[in-house]
Amino acid sequence: MDGFWLELWWLLAALFIGVCIGSLTGLIPGFHVNNVALILLGVSPALLAIGIPLSAAAGIIVATGVVHTFLNYIPSALIGAPGADTALALLPGHRMLLSGNAPKGVAYSARGSQLGLFLSLPLIVAARIAFGPELGFYDNLRGALPFVLLSISLLLLATETTRLDFPMWVQKVTFGKLGGDSRFAGYIAATAFFLLSGLYGWGVFNLPVRSPVDMPGAGLLLPALAGLFGIANLLDIYATTSEIPPQKEDWELPPSGPLVVPCFLSSCAGAAMGVLPGMTAAQATVLVMGGRNAAAKLQGKEGVGLDWETRQLTQLTDEELLALARAEAAGEGESPHTKQDLEIIALLSATNTAVTVMVLGFLYIIGRSRSGATLALKQMYPVDTWSGLHPTTDFIRLLALTIAAGLIAVPLMRHVGKGILQLHEAVPLQSMVLGVIIFVTALVWLSCGWVGIGVLIIGTIMGLIPPRIGIRRSHGMGIIIVPIMIYTFAQKYDAFGFL
Repeated sequence: MDGFWLELWWLLAALFIGVCIGSLTGLIPGFHVNNVALILLGVSPALLAIGIPLSAAAGIIVATGVVHTFLNYIPSALIGAPGADTALALLPGHRMLLSGNAPKGVAYSARGSQLGLFLSLPLIVAARIAFGPELGFYDNLRGALPFVLLSISLLLLATETTRLDFPMWVQKVTFGKLGGDSRFAGYIAATAFFLLSGLYGWGVFNLPVRSPVDMPGAGLLLPALAGLFGIANLLDIYATTSEIPPQKEDWELPPSGPLVVPCFLSSCAGAAMGVLPGMTAAQATVLVMGGRNAAAKLQGKEGVGLDWETRQLTQLTDEELLALARAEAAGEGESPHTKQDLEIIALLSATNTAVTVMVLGFLYIIGRSRSGATLALKQMYPVDTWSGLHPTTDFIRLLALTIAAGLIAVPLMRHVGKGILQLHEAVPLQSMVLGVIIFVTALVWLSCGWVGIGVLIIGTIMGLIPPRIGIRRSHGMGIIIVPIMIYTFAQKYDAFGFL
């Protein structure tokens, strides 16, 4: 019995520490759960030496990851510094902030993450049946992995709805037969940016890097994503927004009913992304919204569209959208995109949390890591895979920590969101944005040195391109997908190692 209570005590301690650290990683731009996992992995021998079991360290990593997926919406929408998984939430969240509805955006994000957590639990059982030793679908998936990634990439590019004018030289060569603006020109622009991001990622991942202060886990993915999705957005906010209107104190969680079906679809997409390397919650959200849009049009209804990320709805310009948002803040009507923005926030939050839960599930189902956190877990101690009828004790313990951390994170979001909005009242928005830019730049230098600063600058320049062309910024995730496709195709068709 003493052993039981000791194990329970360590479990509760891991939960408390994980919630605290997850709150920090969720709120500090550029500070990810992977950094915490790598630090704990590095100090695990010292933890054992002082009597702290590795199961407690694993519990800290899991609890940190779950709370992170709840709270990382807040810096994305209320500060303007998203990570790769919350990049799509930046513009809807920022519009909610400008319209005085930031508390409602936080509430929808909390509800979405909560639904994503609970709806992904039965999907773990489905994944165990599909990818376990009985059916063994994962072996077939591994053989087709490069084609699956390529198909999903083409599908994501095909969802680009932007209509662009062909360049003048193209119109002259074709004698004007291509007409004016065209979605085909939008496809070309999106594909070009996707491939450019992929080549940028291929070059970044092959550069040697070392932290000037010997920070563990030094890698150039942090500055690349921070520039592409973070600093570029912050610069746009700094240039276009100088003040935040008063916010309506509407922190009540929305009803679950209308969100259950879309959040379940998002969780399913998150489960698919969890087993595929290089895919994130952003891609899953685009696929879910694209599927719902196509289904609505087949039923003769007007689809919700996929243009939330370009800040355009129908023929409205950016300035008109911001004017509508400020008018809504003043109580002079409601912007036409509010409902869609709230749904996007909830879906992305659900997908983000579902991916984290499913990645943990796949670690114990197929023994493969799909994130830095699960990689640290796998290297910390042997993972006993779920091969029998009942899940392993270790997996049940970590799943219980996942649920407990999610339950704590929902009310925590409300208190933290209130604190950030009070900070907005005390500190001018542009000063806060400038401070975040300086902080992220300093973090990049500490982790990657001057090479990281160069990567950050190039990524920022590239991140400024999509909104000026009119295409979705999420096509920049080619930075991860394209190198993985190159690697998997090379493994499959280049056994002699020429590539």
